[in-house]
Amino acid sequence: MTALDIRLCSASDLDGLGQVLDSIDLFPAEMLPELMSPFLGGDTADLWLTCLAGGTPAALCFARAERLTEGTWNMLALGVGADFQGRGIGAALVAALEEQLRAKGARIVIVDTSSTGQYEKARAFYARNGYEEEATIRDFWADGDHKITYRKTLR
Repeated sequence: MTALDIRLCSASDLDGLGQVLDSIDLFPAEMLPELMSPFLGGDTADLWLTCLAGGTPAALCFARAERLTEGTWNMLALGVGADFQGRGIGAALVAALEEQLRAKGARIVIVDTSSTGQYEKARAFYARNGYEEEATIRDFWADGDHKITYRKTLR
């Protein structure tokens, strides 16, 4: 496997991570600079991680602390570029995120996904990586498209 470099995102990562986003259906790449701006400016405790595979941007992960909780974080985005999927990069990135969160005193991580068939691989990924299905909110995203929340204890 290609050597992986997982680290905090920097402004120089924006173009490469935009290409990652263009290759998958996570969110529009045009939104990335605005979303990442508070983190890059040091104005937030949010975490943005990037993974380079052989020096090429391959994946990103974004998490933020849940307000009014003690040590609960929400992984809001995890995306691996289409050309890099199936190589363990997502699992390595999640493990790196969890390590960063433990260092910040986090107790649990939650992540939301959809109940539709399109997200079956995502649900299996979270289960393989130690996340347990915690809750379902029926018809959350749309009629028949339920929000499924996964949870992992970090301590």
